[in-house]
Parts: sequence; C-alpha cells; structure tokens
Amino acid sequence: MAAARSPQGATEIGDSGAGSKSGAGPVRGAVRSVGHALHLPFTGAARGIRKVTHAHGAGESGLGKLIELHGVNGAGDMMITVALASTVFFSVPTDEARGRVALYLAITMAPFTLLAPVIGPLLDRLPHGRRAAMASAFMARAFMALLLSGAVVTGGIELYPAALGVLVASKAYGVVRSAVVPRLLPPAFSLVKANSRVTLGGLLATGVAAPVGAGLQALGPRYPLYGAFLLFVAGTFLSFSLPHKVDSAKGEDRALLAADEQHLHRPRLKQGKRPGLRTVGTGVTHALAANAALRGLSGFLIFFLAFLLREHPLAGASAAVSLTVVGVSAGVGNALGTTVGAALRSRAPELIIVTVVAVVLGVAVTAAVFFGVILVAVLAAFAGFAQALSKLSLDALIQRDVPELVRTSAFARSETLLQMSWVVGGAIGIALPLNGTLGMAVASTIIAVGWLTTAHGLLSAARRGGRQHARVA
Repeated sequence: MAAARSPQGATEIGDSGAGSKSGAGPVRGAVRSVGHALHLPFTGAARGIRKVTHAHGAGESGLGKLIELHGVNGAGDMMITVALASTVFFSVPTDEARGRVALYLAITMAPFTLLAPVIGPLLDRLPHGRRAAMASAFMARAFMALLLSGAVVTGGIELYPAALGVLVASKAYGVVRSAVVPRLLPPAFSLVKANSRVTLGGLLATGVAAPVGAGLQALGPRYPLYGAFLLFVAGTFLSFSLPHKVDSAKGEDRALLAADEQHLHRPRLKQGKRPGLRTVGTGVTHALAANAALRGLSGFLIFFLAFLLREHPLAGASAAVSLTVVGVSAGVGNALGTTVGAALRSRAPELIIVTVVAVVLGVAVTAAVFFGVILVAVLAAFAGFAQALSKLSLDALIQRDVPELVRTSAFARSETLLQMSWVVGGAIGIALPLNGTLGMAVASTIIAVGWLTTAHGLLSAARRGGRQHARVA
C-alpha cells in the first residue's frame, strides 16, 4: 500500500509543481509584457534617435554624439526660456524690466564681449580643453538653473544675472561647438551637411522641449528649471563622451581672418610677427560680415520684440501668445533654412548669402513702411531662414577656401564674432524706444549696412571662386 501510494503521491506532488510552474509562467509573461510596454516608448524612441543621428558614418566619427549633445543643449535652453518667459518680462513694469535687463546685459555681457577677441586664440593655445570647455558651459548653466529655481519664486534680484549668465554660457558653448565640428566629419561629409545635421538636431529637441516645459510650468515655475538642471547635468557628462580627437590639435594651426590675398593659404606666420587676419580670403571675410549683420538682427529682434509685444501684443492675443507666434515663426524659418541649405549642397554660397540678405532687407523695409502684425511674424520667419541658410553658406566657404590645418580655428573665431554681433544687436533692441515703425527701420538699417558693404565683395569672390575651386559636395 505504501509502495502503491508513493508513486501516486509523487505523481500528485509532481502535478502540483507543474501546475505551480504553469501558473507562474503566465504571470511572469504578463509582468514582462507590461514592463516591455512601459519602457518601449522610451527605448524605441532612443533607438530611433540613435539610428538617425548615427547614420551615414556619423556614429563612427563621433558626429552623432555631438548631434545628441546639441539636442540636450537646445532642450535645456528651451526649459530656461519657458521658465523665464512669464518672469523676466511680465512680472515687473516694462520700464523696470528693460532697465534691469539692460543693466545686467552690460554687466554680464560686456566682459564676454571684451574677452571675445581672445577666445579664438585661447582655443588655439588650449585645444586639449574643448570637451572640458563644453562640459563647463553645461555645468555653469546647471548651477544657474538651480539659482533661478529659487529666484523665480521669491523674485530675488539674483534672477537677472543668473538668467544672463545662462545666456553667456550658452553662447560660449556655441563657440566651442563650432570649433569641434570639423574634427568629427565622417568620410565624404561636407561641413555644411554636418552643421545642418547638428542644427536640425538642436531645433527638433527644442521643439519637443517646448511643450514639455509648458507642462512643467503648469505645475509651478520651479519645475522647468529642475528639468533644465537635469538636462545640463546630462550634457556635462555627454561632453566627455565625445571622441578624444576633439581635444587633439594634430594637423591644426591658427586661422587669421582677413581679406589679404597675399597671405591666402599661408597660415604659418614668421616668428615674432603679430597675428593678423590673413589666411581665409576675401570670400570668407565678406560672408562673415554679412552673417554678422544677420546675427545682429537676430539679437535686436529678440529683445526689441520681447518688450514691444508685451506693451502692444498682436491683435486679439495676449503678450505671451504674441511672443510665441513670433518665436515659432522664427523657429520654422530657421528649420526651413537649415533644410534648404543641406539640400543645396554648398552650391554658389556667395550668391546665396547676397540673395537671402537682400530678401531680408526687402522684408524689413516693408515691415517698417507698413508696420503690422503679419509683417512682424513674416520678418521673424525670413530672418530665421536667412540666418540659417547664410551660416551654412559661410560654412561651405570656410571648407572651400580655408586650409584644413586652420579650419577648426577659423570656425571658433568666426563664431565668436557672430556672438559679439548678437550682443550688440540685443543692446540696441533694449535701448530703442518701443515704437514698431522705428524698430523696423533700425532693423532695416542693420541689414542694409551688412548687405551694402559685402555684396560687391561676395559677387567678386563668387566669380573667382567658381573658376579656382571645385564645388564641395
């Protein structure tokens, strides 16, 4: 009986264990399915982003990581913008806000403007610190974001220097990034194509961050700044994930930006001779001047329209909505200009710059004569389009005309000049009376000066360049 019962008991026990396992299997499967469903949107999106950013050799060269880093940069800056949109511009009377912003623009940006001429040479002498410089720019903004998270609630005076400190660090990052791109070009990639990808990556990240930041803002003014803090901390670590060749100066020399044909393609200077602006050629320097005018217009419009639309919003809309409409117009124009620039593949860059600056000049004059809601948004869109397309054309000229061993330095120095132009334009925008027609007239003057002083030189360079240089694909 015992022997008979033993097999039966064993069978029963075995059946019970099997039943237990068969019952646990579906549970584990359900748990795995739920976990997969929860993380799929994030991992799927991450894989999709990585697939795009690392395509066509960008992953192997390290350009893909720079694209992702620039996306983090754009998203973090957008979080800051969302958090401050209702604080810096709308929490105090307009005159007081303008006075404070002007004061801290002078205090914070004046040192940057004065030091800007030495940033390029500093990067030349300390090329091994590029990743550290980018990481420092992120770390500084992370610290400023924490300061701002308290200031936006208490309304403390530290809000203004912290906000403009974020701006300076962002501009400093832009200068270093421009110097890094040439070191990360995949095979058969032009600078135009690489910069287009980097710029589009930043614009897409900014577009995604805007509604996310708005949602966090609904929870409280601190939360977008906490989001910015996390993004900037991530950017600090991602900066060091870039390839080590970013910090390598092998094969590089100093670029000297000036229209001096005698020294063109002769980057090395005699011992003891003071550096001048001599190694990039007339086409590049005239293109840089035209881009400086467009960048100055950008700074002017940002500050002038921010205060103008606060006092005189678009018809039937609040000041915040008015600023959003103009900002979206500029962003769409910038994205379209980047896309068109990539599609043109460096064709006739001098002619492109002359044309787009002339078009912006025409729109600005029209906005000054027939000042109105629609024309302001149209000018913002055309300014964004022209800035993106002309910058990519400048990149094409640098790749075509600047010797490779000084190309990285040329990017750093040119971007520094463009940042200075943005500062000057912003200062003019703050100082100007809030009169729409007057503002558009000043905008027209900025562009007119840039176009009239560079058009002839660019067209002459185009005639010479077409015969002397092969087109960069």
